[in-house]
Amino acid sequence: MADTGHGAATDECHSCDGTATEPSIYQEFWGDARAQMERRDYAKALATVGGLTALGSLAAPLASLTRVFERGYSGPVYSDGVPLVDEFGERIEEGRLSEGEQLTVFPEPRPGIDRAPTLLVRFAEDAYGGETRMESTVGGYAAYSKVCTHAGCMVANREGQTLICPCHSGRFDPLSGATVTGGPPGRALPQLPITLSSEGYLVATGDFEGPVGPGGE
Repeated sequence: MADTGHGAATDECHSCDGTATEPSIYQEFWGDARAQMERRDYAKALATVGGLTALGSLAAPLASLTRVFERGYSGPVYSDGVPLVDEFGERIEEGRLSEGEQLTVFPEPRPGIDRAPTLLVRFAEDAYGGETRMESTVGGYAAYSKVCTHAGCMVANREGQTLICPCHSGRFDPLSGATVTGGPPGRALPQLPITLSSEGYLVATGDFEGPVGPGGE
């Protein structure tokens, strides 16, 4: 557009000194109203393509966060003494999380995201109450299935202390046994009983204390 302004000023001076200079085809094109509309349409098209590309780049990580639990749980996967591990297979030591933090964990050996994904949270011990099974917590840690009990999506979001499923906005209170506080889920996320091993890392003392995923009402 800066070039357009310069061309217009040059044309005006040529008219003043009597020199008959035809504007170039480029000046005529850029000054034409229809061309301006075409340029705007072209810009819109580029913006649309760019937006679609950006959405495509987000699709894979988003799918991994909200992935539906694709099969029925055929547990037990956890059992007494099975260590909890992170996505890299590292065992969870007592000091791994601070109060208010959470982590997705799995039974060792890690079977993958489609089998027994678990939300490990840590809060002050006296913050728990309601439906929490305190005998299944240790050192401020509590563990719940990450599979939403409504449609089987991963409970991947959080707002304050509330766990939220991104698929249909199911809401769960981790301080009260992951009971439902909003949305369509019909029951709480089942709690996993945990304790500390003699070596100082978190282990299960059994399997989930309820059905995993949708169904099992």
